[in-house]
Amino acid sequence: MTRFSLKDTEKNDTIAIPECEEPLLKSSSSANDDIFDKQYLFMKISLKSVDIILASTIFCFLVICCWRGAWELFDIYDNYFPTYESFCLTMVIYLVLALSQHTFQDIVDQPAETSLRKYFNLLIMKMHFYILLFATIMLFRTGSNIYDDIVNVFHGIGLKFKFWDDDCSASSVILTVIVVAVLTWIRGMANLTTAPMDITCDGKDDIFLIECTFFKMGERTSLYVLDCLFSILVVGTLVVFVWRGVWQLIDIFLFPNDEIFSSWSSLVLGYLVVASAFLLQPLMKYLCERLTGTTRLLIADTFVLYALFGTVNVWRGIWNLLNIYFLPDNLEMSCWITHWVSLIILILCRCSNSLLVRGVYIDAEEPAGKCVVFPCYYLRVIFRKKKLKKLNLATMSLNDTIKKVNHKESASNHVVKISTISDTVEENCDTKQCK
Repeated sequence: MTRFSLKDTEKNDTIAIPECEEPLLKSSSSANDDIFDKQYLFMKISLKSVDIILASTIFCFLVICCWRGAWELFDIYDNYFPTYESFCLTMVIYLVLALSQHTFQDIVDQPAETSLRKYFNLLIMKMHFYILLFATIMLFRTGSNIYDDIVNVFHGIGLKFKFWDDDCSASSVILTVIVVAVLTWIRGMANLTTAPMDITCDGKDDIFLIECTFFKMGERTSLYVLDCLFSILVVGTLVVFVWRGVWQLIDIFLFPNDEIFSSWSSLVLGYLVVASAFLLQPLMKYLCERLTGTTRLLIADTFVLYALFGTVNVWRGIWNLLNIYFLPDNLEMSCWITHWVSLIILILCRCSNSLLVRGVYIDAEEPAGKCVVFPCYYLRVIFRKKKLKKLNLATMSLNDTIKKVNHKESASNHVVKISTISDTVEENCDTKQCK
C-alpha cells in the first residue's frame, strides 16, 4: 500500500533526512568532539527508536481504525457501492487526480494574501485528500471482492478437473503465488508496505503528488495517460490481490475455527515479525549496499514480502479485534467513531498522508541500501525542521549585521574595527529584546 507512499528522500521533500545521517543538533563549536559524537549517536538512535515505536503502535493503530471504519461502512451500504461499478469509479478518480495534480499544486502555491484565500487553499487540500482516501479504500475493497470472485472461479475449475478437494485453500495459494510472481517480474513489490513499516508526514509540497511507473507529468501526455492506467489498473490491482491473498491464507490456516484466538494470535505474530524485520534492517541494508543486479533485487523483494506478512497480520489482528470488542452490537456506530476519530487525530499529528496510496514506485531503484529502509520518520522530521528554522533565523541575523556594518563603513569612510561589529551585534540583540 504505502509504497505507493514516498519512500526515499529524493521523492519526498518533506522528509529530507537521508537515513538521518546529517546531524540534527550538531554544533561546530563543540569543545569535545568525542563526547559530542557519543551524544549525537545516542540522540540519533533514540529518535529512530521512538519513531519506529510510534509508527508501529499509535500511528499504525490509527491508520487501521480509519480504514476499518470506512471499509465496513461501504459493506453496510453495499447496495450503494456495487463492486465492479465502484472499481471503475475508482479508476476514473485516480486518473483525474493524477492528470490534474499540477493544476491543484499551482492553485495552492499562489500567495495567500487574504484569510479567505488561505481557507480556500486549505479547503482544496482537504477535499483532494479525502477524495483520494475514498478512492484508495474503495480500490482495496473492490479489488478484494474481485480477488474473491477469481478464487471462486479457480475453485470451480479445480473441482471440475478434480485437482483438489472442496476447500478454497489451494485456489488462494495458487492465485497468490501467481500474483506475487507477476508483481516481482514487473518490479512492483516496493508498493506493498504500509504502517507499521511506514509512516508519511504531511507536507504542502507533495500533497497532490501521484507518482506513476515510467513517466512524469508533461512528458508526452498520451504516454503519461497510458502510464497512469498501467500504474492503477495493473500494479495497483496486483498489490490489492497480494494483500487479499495473504489475508485470506491467514484466515484459512491460523485457527480458523476460533475467531477470537485467531485474531489475538495474528496480532502477536504480526508484531513479532515486524519487530524482527526492523532488527534485520541493518543487515539487509548492508547486503544491498554490496550486491547488484538480480541478487540485490531478489533480496530486497524477499525482505519486503517478509515485512508484508507481519504487516498483514497486524492489520488483521487489530481489525478483527475491533469488530469483536468495540461496539459489536452496533457495527455502524463503531465504524463511524473509529473512522472519524482516528482521521482527526492523524490530521492533528500531521500524519494523515499515511492513509493514502500515492502512485507507484519501482523495486530497488533507491541507491545503495535505501531500498530496504522503511521510512518511519516523525520526530526526526520535527527536529530537523526546528534546526533548519534556527539556522535560517541565524542567517537572517548575520545578514542584517553585515548590512549595518557596511552602512557604517561607507558613512565613516574608515576601516571597520572589531568593536564596530560588536556594537552592531549588541544593537541587534537589544532591538530583538525590546520587541
